[in-house]
Amino acid sequence: MLKRPWDLFFEEKIRKIFTEKKTVVDIGGGLRILKEKNNRYDQTRAWILPYLKQVEYKVLDPIPDYHPDIVGDIHALPFGDNSQDAIVCIAVLEHVENPIRAVQEIHRVLKPGGYCFLYVPFLFYYHAETGYYKDYWRFTHDAMELLTKDFTRREFQPVRGALETWVKLSPLGRFAFFNAASRAVDRLFGKDKSKQVSGYNAFLVK
Repeated sequence: MLKRPWDLFFEEKIRKIFTEKKTVVDIGGGLRILKEKNNRYDQTRAWILPYLKQVEYKVLDPIPDYHPDIVGDIHALPFGDNSQDAIVCIAVLEHVENPIRAVQEIHRVLKPGGYCFLYVPFLFYYHAETGYYKDYWRFTHDAMELLTKDFTRREFQPVRGALETWVKLSPLGRFAFFNAASRAVDRLFGKDKSKQVSGYNAFLVK
């Protein structure tokens, strides 16, 4: 199966993090690779598991319910300045009260040259989870530039083009055929370069 650009970006950057850094903090457990430390598990990411032998991988979450390694608040991360090699923060910032403060904290605790992988939604459905997190924010390309302005290197990869984003939000999004067809139309008409997207992957270097 032909991999989508945002999937290729994700795989490339996650491999880079797990092969070039010694410690990785997964805020919110968004990689979803350990059943015992998460509220969800994604078997399609099992390819990451062998890399865990090479790094010290820890999940940080604000509540103890899903057995994270560290219980902590992204607004006040329990790490010293310039102390962490790498941070992964996937689909978290829309759920926190102050995403600007959260990204400032990530920047603070990363070592110079440290890596961060982020995913944030833009045109995406409401997805709070009762008793765990609310759903506050969505992020445009401009918002991503503002949030990450203190990093020395920034790479953004849009997730889905304009038409596929619309299809994903509609009942048609449940069918692989319509997603693939809309992706082809996006490419044909240049809508894969639009800023009307489902969200953004980002790779950042402090």
